[in-house]
Amino acid sequence: MTGGGLIDHASREAYTHLMQTPTQARDLAQDLVARALAAGATAADAVFACDASTDVQIRLGALEDVQRSESAAIGLRVFDGKRSASVSGADVTAAGLATLAERAVAMARLAPEDAYAGLAPEELLARGPLEPLDLDDGLDPDPALLRDLAERCEEAARAVTGVTNSEGGSAGAVRSVMALATSHGFTGSYGGSRYGIGASVLAGGESAMERDSASHTVRFLSDLESPEDIGRRAGERAVARLGAGKISSGAMPVVFDPRAGGSLIGSLIGAISGGAIARKTSFLLDKRGTAIFDSAVTILDDPHRPRGLRSRRFDGEGLPTRPQRLIDQGVLTGWLMDSAAARQLGEQPTGHAARGISGAPSTGPSNVHMAAGRETPAALMAGIGTGVYITELIGMGVNGVTGDYSRGASGFIIRDGHLAEPISEITIASNLIDMFAALIPANDLSFRYAVNVPTLRIDGMMVASS
Repeated sequence: MTGGGLIDHASREAYTHLMQTPTQARDLAQDLVARALAAGATAADAVFACDASTDVQIRLGALEDVQRSESAAIGLRVFDGKRSASVSGADVTAAGLATLAERAVAMARLAPEDAYAGLAPEELLARGPLEPLDLDDGLDPDPALLRDLAERCEEAARAVTGVTNSEGGSAGAVRSVMALATSHGFTGSYGGSRYGIGASVLAGGESAMERDSASHTVRFLSDLESPEDIGRRAGERAVARLGAGKISSGAMPVVFDPRAGGSLIGSLIGAISGGAIARKTSFLLDKRGTAIFDSAVTILDDPHRPRGLRSRRFDGEGLPTRPQRLIDQGVLTGWLMDSAAARQLGEQPTGHAARGISGAPSTGPSNVHMAAGRETPAALMAGIGTGVYITELIGMGVNGVTGDYSRGASGFIIRDGHLAEPISEITIASNLIDMFAALIPANDLSFRYAVNVPTLRIDGMMVASS
């Protein structure tokens, strides 16, 4: 629903009745698994997900868009021995589920055999009651409240001196439910809420215009940062980018703002996924149990963080999750594995299976963060004569096989230990093995995203300015 009016109560009720409770979602998934076995599958698992969202967009103080949407889908994976197939659909009526099950079994019988296919080991499944992780505040905010938050956020951004235009302010709320059932004894489900505010504005004139933004996403409405603070930060970031300078190309220290530094963790996660290790396509293939970071660096995966954006008690195959150190005082502790990758490697799955509605599970982390270091960001930069402070990374120039790293970037020049003029259209390059070994974390860790890092310094990177 879009346009100039807010969603009325009747419309919201029409959407809301389609949502399933966690118990109803679990029952649907179990029903589909039972139908698959009745249709001839030797094993099966099913996942059901639904969500309802409300989003409000404001631009230049006027209501630009209001949307209320709801989606629900169910996915089924069936096995005929070592043959498997996956199907998905949105029809959760008895007839729809029966058709989905029959189609999946027929497809599996035509599929090639896969020696590593199968459900997670039964003896490793999560058992007993699963304690909640405080992921749902139970609210369904009125669109009028979301409009007020979006208006206040954009107004604060536009009030910053130097801001000349706006791409808009936004506020949204999502309620979701996920359930998983397997034919060998696991059932689980949970609900969650999510709220977000953001603004994107422009500063300067047509000949020299810069854009930047700020946002905040949380599980509980009460945890949202002030919309005025978010908007003000968006405006100040855009203005700070005006007057870009130049820097000579060469090797120098690079400091990553926490907004940009989290992407380095993404490169690490990709390299230690079981699939990459099994395919021998990881630059960390022979590094398990060795120090790849300084001893001051510890990186943790914590699926049990209360109100965490990726918190979960069980993974996409029904295995229990647990907090663990991916990097322990610089040492790479092991791989993240779903069951298929674990079988291929002759090891045990680690509770890191990620699951969508369609297809087989893949590998994915939960809430990941790098532990804070000892020095402040200012102290981290104090000894830098010339360097760059990166606030934004562009492009995907990372080779997962070799670790070669080259990305476009923008941010600020560091001169004599202090931030100086902004800089854009630069390229930073190195190899991730060298970057990890040289990385130093600051002490300013805060938890705002699914992946969180403090300010990071890496010496010796090549910087090229256009």
